[in-house]
Amino acid sequence: MAALFKKDWFGLLIVVIVSGLAIAVLKPAFLSPFNLYVLMVSISYMLIIALAQMIIIAIGQMNLSVGAIGGLVAISFSGLMEVQQVSVPVAVLIGLIIGMLCGFLNGYITVRSGISAFIITLATLYIFKGINLGITEAEPFYNIPETVKNFGNAKIGNTPIPFLIIIPIIITFLMWIFMNRTETGRHMLAYGNSVQSAELIGISSSKVVITAHVISGFLAAIAGMLVVCRLQLGTPNIGDSWLLPSFAAPVIGGAILAGGKVDVIATSLGVLIVAIISQALVIFKIDPFFVQIFLGVMILLAVFVNRYREYKQEARRKIFSSE
Repeated sequence: MAALFKKDWFGLLIVVIVSGLAIAVLKPAFLSPFNLYVLMVSISYMLIIALAQMIIIAIGQMNLSVGAIGGLVAISFSGLMEVQQVSVPVAVLIGLIIGMLCGFLNGYITVRSGISAFIITLATLYIFKGINLGITEAEPFYNIPETVKNFGNAKIGNTPIPFLIIIPIIITFLMWIFMNRTETGRHMLAYGNSVQSAELIGISSSKVVITAHVISGFLAAIAGMLVVCRLQLGTPNIGDSWLLPSFAAPVIGGAILAGGKVDVIATSLGVLIVAIISQALVIFKIDPFFVQIFLGVMILLAVFVNRYREYKQEARRKIFSSE
């Protein structure tokens, strides 16, 4: 128990349990099968979006083009199946390749130019969005194969658990292994903590940055295709609202925006907290714009908490160096 209390995610787990129980007591409909299904569907793709941003935050950068990559892949995925009559597996493979290429472009330009990823991904956001609109001419693709539609709306047996959530759970597990048990994952955290120190011990900054952006693009691509499965169409505005939630969950989960500290489990719980509160606002019939206000306030509070943690760490380092 003492070890659990020290985990960053333990406090978030308590918040999830307490908030869930409190809402269920006030509104029993919160635990209805339909509401649980809707909650898990929203968690399905938002979890992957949060992980796509989290891995970039781990190296001390930001990816503003997460939504644009997801939107471009969603349109490519649906367009290939409708216009080109490409099979679903081939369309999925091409979608993943497009996402990874977009991520590679972000990472490569960032490394070669030395310009902040914030600026690079801001530029590519408009490039990818422009390609998206050029492909669709602002018109959705409606003729999605039945297998894709069925996957996006099917449930596991008689439970309220959607099939969609299986993929995010697997990805979360793999991301936890990657960040905590692989050399590359630890190199990313070391790079985010101190670029100079990482380079001195032989870590390739180019490899770290490009790999992180490629993985981010890969995850954004999966999220985009999951949204197509859920909506049963490919619409040009997929991904437009991803930016704020993509930062909310990692920051609430304790990620330090300067890099070097992220937690996959805490990020997952951050997604759950945002989803639960957002769903609660709907159940209590509160105006939708309060959801955006709530997300902004939570991010602001989390940033202040992170800044306080950084301040305490800096103070400890000064005391240690003086001794």
